[in-house]
Amino acid sequence: MAADRRIVIENCAIATVDGHDTEYACGHVVLAGNRIESLGAGRAPDGLENVARRIDATGHLVTPGLINTHHHFYQWITRGLATDHNLFNWLVALYPTWARIDEPMVRAAAQGSLAMMARGGVTTAMDHHYVFPQGSGDLSGAIIGAARDMGVRFTLARGSMDRSEKDGGLPPDFAVETLDGALAATEETVRQHHDSSFDAMTQIAVAPCSPFSVSTELLRDGAQLARRLGVRLHTHGSETVEEEKFCHELFGMGPTDYFESTGWLGEDVWMAHCVHMNDSDIDAFARSRTGVAHCPSSNARLAAGIARVPDMLAAGVPVGLGVDGTASNESGELHTELRNALLINRLGTHREAALNARQALRLGTYGGAQVLGRAAETGSLEPGKLADLVLWKLDTLAHASIADPVTALVFGAAAPVTASFVDGRQIVEDGRLLTADEDAIARATRDEAQRLARIAAQA
Repeated sequence: MAADRRIVIENCAIATVDGHDTEYACGHVVLAGNRIESLGAGRAPDGLENVARRIDATGHLVTPGLINTHHHFYQWITRGLATDHNLFNWLVALYPTWARIDEPMVRAAAQGSLAMMARGGVTTAMDHHYVFPQGSGDLSGAIIGAARDMGVRFTLARGSMDRSEKDGGLPPDFAVETLDGALAATEETVRQHHDSSFDAMTQIAVAPCSPFSVSTELLRDGAQLARRLGVRLHTHGSETVEEEKFCHELFGMGPTDYFESTGWLGEDVWMAHCVHMNDSDIDAFARSRTGVAHCPSSNARLAAGIARVPDMLAAGVPVGLGVDGTASNESGELHTELRNALLINRLGTHREAALNARQALRLGTYGGAQVLGRAAETGSLEPGKLADLVLWKLDTLAHASIADPVTALVFGAAAPVTASFVDGRQIVEDGRLLTADEDAIARATRDEAQRLARIAAQA
């Protein structure tokens, strides 16, 4: 939409998730081009020029768009497998299948993952892709293209692995890259696709997979590469007790100390999971402003444990929410993670004081923007920020008797998305994508899942 064309949204409850948690029981939001021009209580000011559209949002809550900080899109076509395994056994069971993915499979899986998130209120997505079998095609290009076509803001964490079975790792030998090959391919992906502008739709991060699937050299050199190129760093950290044992046995130290020794703590770094963190680990993350992608459903599905999110937040650690791969979170939706983060953390030591509804919403919005390094642009509803926002319908049977709209959104059933805007462009209307054919995507993902299963069985 042209910069001087306006969309006016009125008669809605608003949770801005700004620095003061400003809320309006009945207010308005004015979008101009791809920016939020103004918002406040009551109806929009009279006399606005070039209004292209007015939306009566009675019965809705408007929030910033949800921001997903950890995912593995390719796993969409291996959902429902190894359902009773812990992380290491799950990886051993699935790596032989994952090692046979190719470009058409990855494209379909990315479309499925993105579609499910977008129709559920995600406006900024990310994908940590680290499986690059030899001869599999342009996997990064397929993922980035899928996100561009869907119309979501996107970060590709270009992953890598160079520690295979022969080196004591878990991936098959033919599913990993060499150290030099991984670094060169990652640098080329950054140079081709990374956009550092304020309203960038595509950004790239450097993302070696995990301590038990990459060499120390790849971690250290990857951190140096990211900082030379001016992009962020991402990996898995402290997910399971088995990982902690692995690090002590191989490196003589725990995961956090190992990451610090390789240059992997800093305000340009975020890590997925961080379930098994002691007080000194949390202090190190807080001191360095290292971010965390909290993935409650996946951690529960793989019996990894409960991350100490309340303690991280109290210490000042930036924390966002992640879906994680859909082979360990089959729903693939982020809005359900608002509720799951709250409920699962209340099973921990802080009990009912662990998280409240507004803290959960902040994790899924502003916290995610912090973790991805985009808090100046998105994650809250403020004048000048990008027009990434969602209209949640809360006047139906599922929510109408809950007086507080934020409580309804977080504690209640998954709320319908009436409209979702990214960069000022509407991508969802009445729960359906405007930018893609959901039924065609469903058929493609089913076909590619079946093709992968056949190839894996023959191997």
